[in-house]
Amino acid sequence: KSDFYSLPGNTYDDALQRALYFKDVIENKGGHRIFYVGGEPLAREEDLHILYRMTWFATTSDVTTEANDGRGPVDFKISRGSTDKTLVEFKLAKNSHLERNLENQPRIYEKASDARRTIKVIVYFSAAEKKRVEAILKKLELLDHKDVIVIDARKDNKPSGSKAG
Repeated sequence: KSDFYSLPGNTYDDALQRALYFKDVIENKGGHRIFYVGGEPLAREEDLHILYRMTWFATTSDVTTEANDGRGPVDFKISRGSTDKTLVEFKLAKNSHLERNLENQPRIYEKASDARRTIKVIVYFSAAEKKRVEAILKKLELLDHKDVIVIDARKDNKPSGSKAG
């Protein structure tokens, strides 16, 4: 009769906290540099998946990548048993199907996985991509939505502290 096996929070809170930490590292702690080789962005979803997976160190949750419960693979399924499941889907801003994916994929994957919520993480590498993402989110009424994390991975707007003005 102890609290030893009780877990604080839930998979949604954990996944959201880790996505926000991921965003902070990329935007404010130099993490954006990992995406650039020879000045050009690598911009591969696989790289985002690997880096986000690293934020799940020492978790009590089951973190499954590319889980396919019948309607296609979701990037991450975070679960604690059958009643606490959260999905996390990463998208690059340059994805030509971004609008359609944001509108349809979460609902389909949630039904297939018996999950209640999906966190969408979108990463952009230019001002033009940022503008495109904002327009799509506005159209879908997802601008400033808690379940949508937009990450600025540009290198042109992150001067060092000694050069910032």
